[in-house]
Amino acid sequence: MKSAVIVFPGSNCDRDVAVAIEAVTGTAPAMVWHGESELPAGTDLIALPGGFSYGDYLRCGAIAARSAVVKSVVAAAERGVPVIGICNGFQILTEIGLLPGALMRNKRLDFVCRDVDLTVVSSQSIFTSGYDAGETIRIPVAHHDGNYFADEATLDRLEGEGRVAFRYAEDVNGSARGIAGLLNDRGNVLGMMPHPERRIEDAHGGADGRRLFEGLVKAVA
Repeated sequence: MKSAVIVFPGSNCDRDVAVAIEAVTGTAPAMVWHGESELPAGTDLIALPGGFSYGDYLRCGAIAARSAVVKSVVAAAERGVPVIGICNGFQILTEIGLLPGALMRNKRLDFVCRDVDLTVVSSQSIFTSGYDAGETIRIPVAHHDGNYFADEATLDRLEGEGRVAFRYAEDVNGSARGIAGLLNDRGNVLGMMPHPERRIEDAHGGADGRRLFEGLVKAVA
């Protein structure tokens, strides 16, 4: 399986997600600098990591969304290649239009950095197939702008189409309807604020995040 991690100026979780992918595939992903115009041929999985791309200037993910490599990421997603955006990666996915809505400043205007409980809304996607629907998992969060927003009509549509992948079990940041992870209409793009790559082995305090990557790799294979 060939995977790629997109690296932006200010990314700081790119190595974490690369380690997680290699742990379940046995092969290190290609680290693709944002200034590249093409992805490696035959890429089967793309990850947009967390961090502070371009220092979060202007708006989180807004400048990264104009990077050269983004056109190739969008084209790959439109072909059906799985794309996962974690934290800042989720913000970038909304900025480039692969996911609806926006990530705003946390409701209490604070940086939230702790483990949180998530409810797995559905196990029918390639990203959630390693879990049971309704299961509670524990994954770390670390963000200042994770408050998901969309208008009511969009939220109703997302719920009706089964595109909410994960929901916070408590109010973490003010996200509309507790949304912590969201799928595109085709089901091959996932954006989520919590960091599954930081929970892939017992030394991390648990391995709930590893199951996301294992299920994804199995589904893709």
